[in-house]
Amino acid sequence: MASAVYIHIPFCRHICSYCDFCKFLYNEKWVKVYLQALAKEIQDRYLDEEIKTIYIGGGTPSALALPDLTHLFEIIAPFNLASNYEFTFECNIEDINADLLLLLKQNGVNRLSIGIESFKVENLELMNRRPLTFKEAQEKISLCRQYGFTNLNLDLMYALPNQTLRDLKKDLKLFLRLKPEHISTYSLMIEDHTKLKVEATEPIDEELDYLMFETIRKYLKKYTHYEVSNFALDGFEAKHNLTYWHNEEYYGFGLGAAGYIEDVRYENTKSLKKYLLGEYVESEEIVKGKDKMDYELMLGLRLGQGVNLSAFEAKYGVDLKEVYDLTKLFQNKDLIEKKGYIFINPGKLYVMNEILLKII
Repeated sequence: MASAVYIHIPFCRHICSYCDFCKFLYNEKWVKVYLQALAKEIQDRYLDEEIKTIYIGGGTPSALALPDLTHLFEIIAPFNLASNYEFTFECNIEDINADLLLLLKQNGVNRLSIGIESFKVENLELMNRRPLTFKEAQEKISLCRQYGFTNLNLDLMYALPNQTLRDLKKDLKLFLRLKPEHISTYSLMIEDHTKLKVEATEPIDEELDYLMFETIRKYLKKYTHYEVSNFALDGFEAKHNLTYWHNEEYYGFGLGAAGYIEDVRYENTKSLKKYLLGEYVESEEIVKGKDKMDYELMLGLRLGQGVNLSAFEAKYGVDLKEVYDLTKLFQNKDLIEKKGYIFINPGKLYVMNEILLKII
């Protein structure tokens, strides 16, 4: 039974050079018809379950005008929210103002995920993002606090072309001065259908990428490194994203959104024309048996805590170590077993994907 909802808002004021998510440049007319279609999809597919987490992502949800955001909140008002729900709203820092924060607060948003990425002008230019001073960021974060937002995530991008370790350390020091409860870190991936890919941008040296990963871990030691890319103060782990990593079911509404309902993983169409016609789903995968266990393991091993062996057996009726031959991985110290969990050796998180390939 699904207890989480992801809603995709595909509109942006500008297109970041690295982004391969479903997105369009903001168009007021398109926004209005899109929201009408989104309302229809939610009405058609939501089955009144109790919802523990909502995440509105994009695109750039904060690019919407206030009347359109008001309409969006009216659309999602029928969700049956749990008493201790987490409600995350993604926004670019330049969009933050008193009117936006008041509207979010009035509609139950209690967590903000804020795109900063970097403070270095050259890095922001490369990403096609507007320049941002530390003073401006401080003022915006202070405003969030004034409106009662006590759970803030900041996004940090690293492994950018021409970025040095010194550049990264400067960004990390500034991020820490903003005192967020949560920091998400992303090593730049040069994806197909992005400006960086079209321009044949080369990734940075792998050794430097590794040194940057270890530098982040060192600088963020007061945070719990609870997932390979995510760091949180105690009690501020992203509940919504933990739904994904615990292989639990969730709704995905909107263009390009992914969901997992009743053993079916699905992806919605990225075609606005199809979506407006009510042709929401582009592809489906029925997940049963061993495939379901594979997802459980691949997603769970992203977590610092790893996979709970007794919970795995209770869920699937088999011993995980009888399904997967992990002997060599334990011998090589790729995996560690401790207190009923198996997890990737923290010193080998950087090569997590290689370890997962050995298992699956």
